[in-house]
Amino acid sequence: MNGLPKTNDKVQVNMFSMKDYLKFLIPSLVGILLFIVPITSEDGITIPVAFLANQINTFLGDLIPMITMFIITLSVIGSFIAVFFKPRFITESLFLNKLLNVSKFWLSARFLGMLFAIITLYEMGLEWIYSENTGGLLMYDLIPILFSTFLLAGLLLPLLLNFGLLEFFGALLMKVMRPVFTLPGRSSLDCLASWVGDGTIGVLLTTKQYEEGYYTKREAAVIATTFSVVSITFSIVVITYLKLEQYFIHYYLTIIFAGLVAALIMPRIPPLSRKSNSGYEHTDLQVETNIPSDISTVKWGINQAVNKAKKNNSATSILKEGFQNVLDMWVGVLPIVMAIGTISLVVAEFTPVFKILGMPFEPILTLLQVPEANEAAQTLVVGFADMFLPAVIGSGIESELTRFVIACVSVTQLVYMSEMGGLLLGSKLPISIKDLILIFLLRTCITLPIVVAIAHLIF
Repeated sequence: MNGLPKTNDKVQVNMFSMKDYLKFLIPSLVGILLFIVPITSEDGITIPVAFLANQINTFLGDLIPMITMFIITLSVIGSFIAVFFKPRFITESLFLNKLLNVSKFWLSARFLGMLFAIITLYEMGLEWIYSENTGGLLMYDLIPILFSTFLLAGLLLPLLLNFGLLEFFGALLMKVMRPVFTLPGRSSLDCLASWVGDGTIGVLLTTKQYEEGYYTKREAAVIATTFSVVSITFSIVVITYLKLEQYFIHYYLTIIFAGLVAALIMPRIPPLSRKSNSGYEHTDLQVETNIPSDISTVKWGINQAVNKAKKNNSATSILKEGFQNVLDMWVGVLPIVMAIGTISLVVAEFTPVFKILGMPFEPILTLLQVPEANEAAQTLVVGFADMFLPAVIGSGIESELTRFVIACVSVTQLVYMSEMGGLLLGSKLPISIKDLILIFLLRTCITLPIVVAIAHLIF
């Protein structure tokens, strides 16, 4: 972080020109408008980036699955060439080397994603892979959303990252985020972008900040698995599907309360508490600077923000960074989401695994006096495959209390392999499949009793 000369406050405020302040204010305000300010559309509450992404999907329509299959195939071909032939144009390029020269495990995962994409697109033989509840759900419902969201968010993310907005928020909220959530103040913007917009945007934002050295491994893992919350829009979809729209305010307040409790506890227990406090291997760790005692929080935040904004003098480099963001997510994440998501959904749809895994929750739900505990038990674990599956399975349950519990817990669990889990594993974030399983179970155990207690007060 940039330090400031220790002079009086007035000198520090006046050390910048109006042009410097505008360089911070204009891009940052545009970024807030695009990523954070909610708007109302035909589909409900959303943010401009998500709305524009939906417009792209509408315009391209049925072409998107074909385009994404082409991108995933290029990802596999490029990775294969990088891993086995190591041409100089890849190895000598920092960006291409990081993007394509992956481990053999991740090369295999990308290949599997390509295989599933081709089978699904052309409906080749294996129906359990391409059915509408497995590969078809990903290829035609989720992947198009990720394709357009990554495109717009990747290109526009520098508005949030490069012009001082995070530095400003970091200064304002340092005294809250650090003692309460053990996180730097700048992470508050990740949470806000996820909450109003979408968890995928939160993961993308966290990943970029981690790779640039602003988060330690522990901080990045905590933020991505604790604050990349499900958007308001998707929460509305879940509660509507379970026919409990009249309880939306109770539902969303319950989600916020249970989520905050989980956010207080999760960073302080394994596996997150055991993550290293070192930074990303390929960059220097940027330590958050304490606010000098003789400077107000707002003045310090503005000075830090303007100092950051002043460094951006090239529109070309900003545009280049935006395109690299897009390629990083398209090439690195889409095949992983397709691979891991399809496998998880196949297990959920065609095997009794999640029903068996849900059995231990049946006596717990009975003890908590949740009606229809037998039917509800599997919904507490099937969300690991896909966040919408608990709502699908639980929609036939008669008890409104039980359906309310299912709706709330499925949203507060956060980790689901068809999207968020695949994104996290496909990113550079220090999170393993074992971590995700433990985090999912711990969040379930923490939020379940809270949600049930509130449900008993409502119903």
